[in-house]
Amino acid sequence: MSSRERDEIARIRRAYARRTRTYSALEPWVCMMKQERERALVRWARQVMGGDLSNVRIVELGCGTGSNLLDFIRLGVRPENMVGNDLLEPRIAAARQLLPGSVCLISGDAAQLQLQPASFDVVFQSMMCSSILDDRHLQSVADLMWRLVRPGGGILWYDFIYNNPWNTDVRGIPLSLLRSMFPEPPQHCWRVTLAPPLSRVVSRIHPFGYTLLNVFPFLRTHVLCWIPKAADGATHGG
Repeated sequence: MSSRERDEIARIRRAYARRTRTYSALEPWVCMMKQERERALVRWARQVMGGDLSNVRIVELGCGTGSNLLDFIRLGVRPENMVGNDLLEPRIAAARQLLPGSVCLISGDAAQLQLQPASFDVVFQSMMCSSILDDRHLQSVADLMWRLVRPGGGILWYDFIYNNPWNTDVRGIPLSLLRSMFPEPPQHCWRVTLAPPLSRVVSRIHPFGYTLLNVFPFLRTHVLCWIPKAADGATHGG
């Protein structure tokens, strides 16, 4: 690992340590945002995966306390087919309390994971890559994700596409950058998630406000994308 990459990891650790605010699922806007993303995941599972995830092997990079992995279990993924990784050991410890013991959980830098190449049907990341500001380290993580996916599988990506002027510890990853990070382009992209500053306000008035404003795609700040790896191992574009 280069000194530049070590510096970036140290910066990310400091940024996470400064984040004292938590988002409770009991807050209306968080509930609406989570429900919308769950519906998008169901759409992905039906359209891309054929509606059966029971034999899907999945790894999540930046799994946090494990709530996303729990969602995949609800969608039918078997715990023994799941691996979760997070940079921070306290988050992994919390995930161990939440998830079945058969889920494999690993702490440490995602770019340094020692996992068997081409061993997963799905590599998932949610809001992790937007925390990486160094382009070289971001590409290292993308390269790892691509190595871990088996031919015929793919990367499932959820993140925001616009910069947040109130939070310089993160950056938006637009679709143009996302397309440049992997040998193959996204095959499916769904615009999701009403801009949080808006959703916080309107959901306090009534949750239907979230649904009403979310009709307009330009107010959605995140994407859920499926980036497939060709079954023959070939690439189609860059």
